[in-house]
Amino acid sequence: MTFTGEIYPGGDRPGGAGAQPHEADGEMGRWGDTVDDRGRPEDAGFTSSPHRPIPPSDGRGPGSDERRGETRRSRLSASLRRIRALLRKELRQIWRDPRTKRLVLAAPVVQLLLFGYAVTTDVHDVTTIVVDHDRSQASRSLQDALQAGGYFRIVQTTEDSRALARALDHGDATIGLDIPRGFEADLAAGRGARVQVLVDGTNSNTGTVAQGYVARIVQQYGLDYARAHGAALAPAVDLRTRAWYNPGLLSRVYNVPAVVGALITLMCLLLTSLAVVRERELGTLEQLMVSPLTATELILGKTVPVMLIGYIDLTLVTTMALLWFGVPFQGSVLLLFAAAFVYILSALGLGLFISTISRTQQEAFMGMFLVMMPIIILSGFMYPVRSMPLFFQRLTLLNPLRHFLEVVRAIFLKGAGVAELWPQLLAMSLSAIVLLSLSIWRFRNSIR
Repeated sequence: MTFTGEIYPGGDRPGGAGAQPHEADGEMGRWGDTVDDRGRPEDAGFTSSPHRPIPPSDGRGPGSDERRGETRRSRLSASLRRIRALLRKELRQIWRDPRTKRLVLAAPVVQLLLFGYAVTTDVHDVTTIVVDHDRSQASRSLQDALQAGGYFRIVQTTEDSRALARALDHGDATIGLDIPRGFEADLAAGRGARVQVLVDGTNSNTGTVAQGYVARIVQQYGLDYARAHGAALAPAVDLRTRAWYNPGLLSRVYNVPAVVGALITLMCLLLTSLAVVRERELGTLEQLMVSPLTATELILGKTVPVMLIGYIDLTLVTTMALLWFGVPFQGSVLLLFAAAFVYILSALGLGLFISTISRTQQEAFMGMFLVMMPIIILSGFMYPVRSMPLFFQRLTLLNPLRHFLEVVRAIFLKGAGVAELWPQLLAMSLSAIVLLSLSIWRFRNSIR
């Protein structure tokens, strides 16, 4: 902009005091503000007098709230755009990697089949050797009763007692049944026959369950034999048992819902623990640090895709549990997904913390497995918490997986609601807050 004429101190010039400099195309105020035809500056920051500017605004004038609101909305919109771009990048990276796709889709199916069929505490077809010294109709009927339920399978019948010891020593049989001579005669005379049962206690669970089954079968056989031969025997106590929630006492009904928690834990820990350290190894973490992304936006971009994968596995496992294994589902799907959300936050926080304290992917991988085993063992996944020593029972209260498994099993089998599950939900929420806060604090310190 070009001025003609000269500007004199004090704003005076020939032609009159206080005259203003003029512009070739118009007039200008003292601070370069265009003056309208009425001699008033257009900028609201100045008065009509060129020597007395208005003090700066304190932000409380008309329209200041609207401007602040627009600023916040623009910042939020920009933040969401950055997070959305990072999410697209992370999802593309996950689905472009064939190993990650196999891990996300194939691993849950394989593990569910293994836990549903191979990992079982049910006792079926227990190998049994029978030493029958009596060789009577009654002894053969007892053997038939032993095999009728499908719990036992007789692999050898002999009269040599030493064969029973050899079979147990070599692992050829788990149960040994010794029927003495005079077994049928004692039953007929009402003197009470005796039968010896030897159990291989190497596997304590199978041995205990099998021993209980044999005792009940033999006792029931004795009562049935006495009634069939005219002896009216009435038990002192008429015991009638019924199992709720799992009438068949099938282990897969108990184990399969718990696979949901184990798989979500594995996926969240594995993918999240490698997220940050992978960027550090590839040298792209520094690029992300100098980008407009904030630490919170970077954490969201790294964890939200893993959360989506966790929900995919949850849906997949739940569908297979219902349609393939026939596990009953009595509760609310919405409550199941809400509880899974709280638990996934805990798992993400733990995985992110492992990633921030690791320098290489191998170190993060080993740290993940170091944490994974105690979490599974102390969760009640395979072993009841009540059977643990008191110290470890209290230690399991710090394990969010224990609370999540209790929630999942209660929703599946009992149809429990928030009124029954609020202690577990509260414990998982506290764990999520602590783990996420700790991991965010550690992440911010690690990128400084």
